[in-house]
Amino acid sequence: MQQPEPVAILPLFSIVIPLEYHRGQWERSWLGWQSQTIDKAAYEIVLVIPPDFPERDELHRLATSTTRLEFAEDSHDIGLCAIGAARARGQYLFFTESHCWPEPDVLELCRQAFRDHPDWAGFSCRSVRICHNKLSEAEADMYQSDIEFGMEEHPWRKVLDQCFVTRREAYEECGGLRPEFGHFAEWVLAADYYARGYKIGYLNEAQFHHYYVGALGELKAFTLDFVQGEIRYFSLGACRPGSELLEVPVEWSCRDNLDAAMARDIVRTIAANFLADVRLRQLRRGMAAIWRWLPPAIFGDGLARGGSAITAIYARLVLIVVALAGSRESVARAMKTYIAALIRYQRLSSIRAARAGTAGYAATRSGGLISTPSGFYPPERWNDRHFRWSETEAAVRIEGRPGRNTVRIECIDVREPLNRIDLRLFLDGRAIANETIAYGADKIEFPVDLPPSGIGTLAWMCRPFRAVADRRRLGLPVARIEVNT
Repeated sequence: MQQPEPVAILPLFSIVIPLEYHRGQWERSWLGWQSQTIDKAAYEIVLVIPPDFPERDELHRLATSTTRLEFAEDSHDIGLCAIGAARARGQYLFFTESHCWPEPDVLELCRQAFRDHPDWAGFSCRSVRICHNKLSEAEADMYQSDIEFGMEEHPWRKVLDQCFVTRREAYEECGGLRPEFGHFAEWVLAADYYARGYKIGYLNEAQFHHYYVGALGELKAFTLDFVQGEIRYFSLGACRPGSELLEVPVEWSCRDNLDAAMARDIVRTIAANFLADVRLRQLRRGMAAIWRWLPPAIFGDGLARGGSAITAIYARLVLIVVALAGSRESVARAMKTYIAALIRYQRLSSIRAARAGTAGYAATRSGGLISTPSGFYPPERWNDRHFRWSETEAAVRIEGRPGRNTVRIECIDVREPLNRIDLRLFLDGRAIANETIAYGADKIEFPVDLPPSGIGTLAWMCRPFRAVADRRRLGLPVARIEVNT
């Protein structure tokens, strides 16, 4: 009589450890998981190994009933985590990093937490710093502050890839970690959980030790990876649960302010306007406007990127000097200044690469408006309505059918009546006759004749709005632009 095959007992937890960025701590991490107080049959350790791992051939000695080796072609932490999760067998997926190691009772506490909190789809554990020099202390100060804010105050940013455990079904429904977004995928996943109604907790008692390396080269590489993923996410126009929660960086929302072609259109509009009206007051305003738009018209984003690069280099030099003889507080301040400058430079560089087509940059269209608005400030909200202030000179590309179309600019009613702001409209550099413009309390309508391509550049100039304690050159408070064919 044939004996039935034994039924495999699946583990409760799968510990996914990508062996990238291990900082010389991967064996300590593995030993920490081997020392768990929970029964070893309750968990498996999945070591996901990149192709360039230096001790790849020696890892086979670690293969046991609790440790699985998964070789992968990916060389990024997030990609390795995604591969490990796909090959894991446990009911709960536990993501960590190879330079982190747990206290012996972590899995016991996690098992009890899922029993005590059946409403939790997952939770992050407590990260405890391990530092060895001033730069690592400053790095830990910066990241720990951000981690504590996310875990204890922020409504949804609670996925911490150092020590995050989740129910498998929730992770899979939310699409898992997306390797194409690099370390920004951590925020994308957290937003997706929140948008779908999944609750993420924080288990302060379950402690992990996190080794901060304090190396500026690695810190720079990490921020670049995060920023590239961030810009890639927005450049692809990702529309998925949680996308509205992710804050759009100002460098992205105002990227077209550095578009050379649009800036040249604005300069031509300014010049055409003042050739027709050479009053002294208008001339002064025109000179200020040309001074504002001439640099991007000539150099595009070159001056902004160059200036941000110089700022980042200077901030790095200051940080290096302060780290030699400064106090812990001064090093922490210099670290934050450097990272902020570095992020701005990396965002501008990533946007330039995206615009060139190397990262999936795509123009979007809505209501006949092609998404290249130049001369706009970041989006705002007033009385539950979203809008954007334009500058006193601005331009957008519009699309309709060749020939006669009607354009409607909807505005927020926050400044004086629109027919009193000395508004002048232009299409492809030609003035739109004032008598054809119809003004409402919160809208402007006028006809335009588009060329055979159906695409034109709509530009305008207006008198500035003087807001209290606001030094911006505020023009139109635009809520929407529509082209009706």
